[in-house]
Amino acid sequence: MKISDLLSPADIMLDVRAKDKSRLLRELSTRAAAEVGLDADQVSEEIAKREELGSTGVGNGVALPHARLRGLKAPFGLLARLRQAIDFAAIDDQPVDIVFLLLLPESADGAQLNALACVARVLRDPEALRRLRGASDNEALYRAIAEPSVV
Repeated sequence: MKISDLLSPADIMLDVRAKDKSRLLRELSTRAAAEVGLDADQVSEEIAKREELGSTGVGNGVALPHARLRGLKAPFGLLARLRQAIDFAAIDDQPVDIVFLLLLPESADGAQLNALACVARVLRDPEALRRLRGASDNEALYRAIAEPSVV
């Protein structure tokens, strides 16, 4: 699975303003719900439930909030780069400025479950993070995450 299988250029948000983690997750959930045709409250609730199990702030300024949802047919991603980093209770206690919200079908198969690993792998790459943080517009932000790094 590739990032481009679950993220489209239209699902990029640049310079998002967020006062706190819960408001950010609500905003991203609402946007994602509209894109996939699900109820915004349902999406927001499932994302919040997962977050209660432990922060999805994975370190290096990155968060990967995710949830499985009834009624979703295929994995869906939404990438947001925040204007200003916020506290996310990340594992390294660092504020987060890159958020990849991932929605998975409730009965996700093995290939779909690979979506989370795929996103995590890309966002662990220091070069990919540098490109994401340096992107000047939505198109550059999309290319930074969806295209393999040039070695």
